[in-house]
Amino acid sequence: MLSIIIPVYNESANLPVLLKHLMSNAKAPDLLEILVVDGGSTDDTLVLGEKFKATQSINLRLLQSDKGRAKQMNTGAQSATGSILYFLHADSFPPKHFDQYIREQIKNGNPAGCFRMQFNSNHWWLRLASYLTKFSWRASRGGDQSQFITRELFDEIGGDDENYIIYEDNILINELYARNSFVVIQKPIKSSARMYDKFGVWYVQYHFWSIYVKKWMGASAEELHAYYCKKLKK
Repeated sequence: MLSIIIPVYNESANLPVLLKHLMSNAKAPDLLEILVVDGGSTDDTLVLGEKFKATQSINLRLLQSDKGRAKQMNTGAQSATGSILYFLHADSFPPKHFDQYIREQIKNGNPAGCFRMQFNSNHWWLRLASYLTKFSWRASRGGDQSQFITRELFDEIGGDDENYIIYEDNILINELYARNSFVVIQKPIKSSARMYDKFGVWYVQYHFWSIYVKKWMGASAEELHAYYCKKLKK
């Protein structure tokens, strides 16, 4: 069983589209369970999730959690029954037969990894950034590429660090790179560039780099969150 864990907050525009995409692009949809973990949405995210569940043949559970992707992902992992966990953003769409590619990597002895990424943008920088995700460099990693990991390894690490409201994906990825337990599947997951569209490519990229550098220089989880709220959460 592959357990897909999707943390959401006000994702009514994306969630039904993503659920339909997952079911139509899975190689073995009967071996999937999908756990949508809501962090207190104020729109129709949960309503639309329930409607999709009622009208489709799908192993879907809708859970609620305190807001924060790390908390939401841990809540999903605790409820998941699969031996493989797959963390996915609501605006990222994995490639056809994504589940088969993940299972093949697990079978080959790779307990964790992601897909390379392709932004839904023609901006030259985002196209370059997308291209660079094909390489195994740590600096090319991010949550938008999704994350698969065996339950055994996830539990060994201790799950996602709930101290981090942002940068939580990177904290888990750092743990995996430290263990030399990471592989990049050379198939593109298509991810939204909506934040870049909203604020501008260079503005967002500058502040993402700033967060990365601040963490490298020892900034706390609280400091990173405060910076993000001031610069990018408007």
